[in-house]
Amino acid sequence: MHRPELFNSFFMGGFECSTHRRHDGRRLDLIESTGHGKFFAEDFGTMAGHGIRTVRDGLRWHLIEPTPGQFDWSSFLPMLHASRAAGVQPIWDLCHYGWPDDIDIWQPNFVDRFAKFAAAVAQVVKDETSEVPFYAAINEISYWAWAGGDTASFNPMARGRGTELKVQLVRASIAAIEAVRNVDPRARFVQIDPVINVVPKGPGDRGGAEGYRQAQFQAWDMLVGKIWPGLGGKPEYLDTIGVNYYSDNQWYFNGPTIERTDPAYKPFRELLAETHKRYGKPVLVAETGAEGDPRASWFKYVCDEVAAALEAGVPVEGICLYPVLDYPGWADDRHCATGLLGHPDADGKRVVHEPLGEELGRQQARFARLMADDGLKTDAA
Repeated sequence: MHRPELFNSFFMGGFECSTHRRHDGRRLDLIESTGHGKFFAEDFGTMAGHGIRTVRDGLRWHLIEPTPGQFDWSSFLPMLHASRAAGVQPIWDLCHYGWPDDIDIWQPNFVDRFAKFAAAVAQVVKDETSEVPFYAAINEISYWAWAGGDTASFNPMARGRGTELKVQLVRASIAAIEAVRNVDPRARFVQIDPVINVVPKGPGDRGGAEGYRQAQFQAWDMLVGKIWPGLGGKPEYLDTIGVNYYSDNQWYFNGPTIERTDPAYKPFRELLAETHKRYGKPVLVAETGAEGDPRASWFKYVCDEVAAALEAGVPVEGICLYPVLDYPGWADDRHCATGLLGHPDADGKRVVHEPLGEELGRQQARFARLMADDGLKTDAA
């Protein structure tokens, strides 16, 4: 059985921090629109009160570097200080779909600017804290390449350029890792992308389905130098693998989502094991959650599967509820009830979604007991 020890707490909370532009040109800022930008201290304190001592959070590059080479840390330093005061360990996203308006993401300058930004962040964190820092350089390289480079779902609003965008984001991630490590060699990184399963509807779909399924590994393969070695990938660029997993991460090729009751559904434990076996790296469930009433039952399912994976020796280092706050929908600002916590009142207090809060408490007690008693097999059965 693997015993997690990488992070301060096995159960984590993730603060949505997307900053991309929509088709209409509007830039989203989920840290601001969820109220976290105002009530981060209260939010960190609430996390600690729920026994969550590690969080995912983000820096807003477009606010920090509004002028090339000039950094304004006023949106970040208070958050950094508040996390320390609350005893919460952050994993900082350096780029979560957004960048300053003066940069063309397709040009080499994007890589150079991002590396300089990453180095500047690392210096601030090193100067302000003594703990080993954790970063996610670029969030969801493969997903971003698909959404921004193939389907024009969000910026840079391209079609048929997904591989090109993926290569550019891998270059930028490698450059950022090098820049951060030059400042602080202790720094640790989580490389985050969804894990998926695609099943053929018929014999003629097998090649297409498997090709689509294998594409989930391309960014990680590039980072380690397994493919496209000219990008400079090396095994040390893949530190911890962050896997994002939701109820719609399995589907039939060119068809509908596969439900958990369908015999074609692959248990999450198998996706975790496959990912670890491919790279030999520890795994973090970096995002998981559900909207509405299924929140607690989905979380229980993920916990059951992670317990089984740990029993099988897969080094899963944590589970992150994401987003941990309700948020306004990217496209229409609708209330997405996905979080452990709701929208804040005027004093920054948030209503707890009690079914999920109760399930979180049960799972925290369960995993603490399992780690102490080495009883994973019995409890996960």
